[in-house]
Amino acid sequence: MAEIGYTANRRLLDAECISHDPANGAAILDSLTSPVITSTCTRIPGMRVTDRRVQALLAACCALALRPAGFTSRDLRHYLAPQIGKLPRDMTSGATYDLRRLRAHHIIQRIPHSRSYQVTADGLTTALFLTRLTQRLLIPALAELTHPGPPGPSRLRQANRAYRDAITDLTRQAALAA
Repeated sequence: MAEIGYTANRRLLDAECISHDPANGAAILDSLTSPVITSTCTRIPGMRVTDRRVQALLAACCALALRPAGFTSRDLRHYLAPQIGKLPRDMTSGATYDLRRLRAHHIIQRIPHSRSYQVTADGLTTALFLTRLTQRLLIPALAELTHPGPPGPSRLRQANRAYRDAITDLTRQAALAA
């Protein structure tokens, strides 16, 4: 009998422990979205994760990471241009800017003694996660929540309704208590 109690307590302790430090995730997100000041005092803007061009860049990194010899600025232009509605020949200066941003935020690194780049291991992890999060969760969920039609049997819409009702109840109670 004591063995069962010990097992249950151990499971509770395991459930209370987390396997990661949320501060690390916050630091990574902050470093990605904050501007970078280089050693030459050049300011490189942060990457707005949900921006269409940033999403296209991150998707390009996911695809170009598969190239064993790395990729060039031209490769990036040819992959990126159709995703943002341009022709590759129209993106000459923009690709240089994009490469500088990706390098400054440690998504890619230059291969020494070449004009090629490779996606870093952490950069690939970050790019995969952020593109999946945006395309598979944020955009579909926001579309579902803001659909103008009558609420359907969606669990997300039901949870949204319950959350709004709970906030309304709390504000009513707070007004009565004051």
